[in-house]
Amino acid sequence: MGVYNVHERVPPVSGAEAGLLLDGLSGAGDRLRPRADRPPMRLDGPPAPGASGGHGPVRYTVAAYVPGRWVRFAFHGPRGFHEYTVHPLAPDRALLRHTLAVRARGWARLTWPLAFRSLHDAVPEDSPDRAERDCAGTVGRPARWNRYVRLLRRLVR
Repeated sequence: MGVYNVHERVPPVSGAEAGLLLDGLSGAGDRLRPRADRPPMRLDGPPAPGASGGHGPVRYTVAAYVPGRWVRFAFHGPRGFHEYTVHPLAPDRALLRHTLAVRARGWARLTWPLAFRSLHDAVPEDSPDRAERDCAGTVGRPARWNRYVRLLRRLVR
């Protein structure tokens, strides 16, 4: 089963500022990855090809990195990747995109649609909220978790 999952947001930040969010992933000043009740992203160095790490039980290696524009993480287990990209739109606007593409096999064919898709979707929706709050001081349209996601979050705690 193929999984292709894309989340996009246009926070009120420049392409350069959005690019700094990517460049800071996994560092002490990570301003993109949500922290509340989530395992932090950890890499064995700054984002650069070959850096290895993950979040929680999910393990990956940085497969490609263009500073300020694009970082792709290749999964250690299933074949696939997740990535963040920045697309400048105007002097004060940039599209921030998170893409997950993976081949689900075995139990993942059942667990992805039943639980992990909903849990996963909350992270790339909360990431731009965190970035927007940090960069602009407020969030224009914050992401909201539905009841099912709130239930799953309570179960995995």
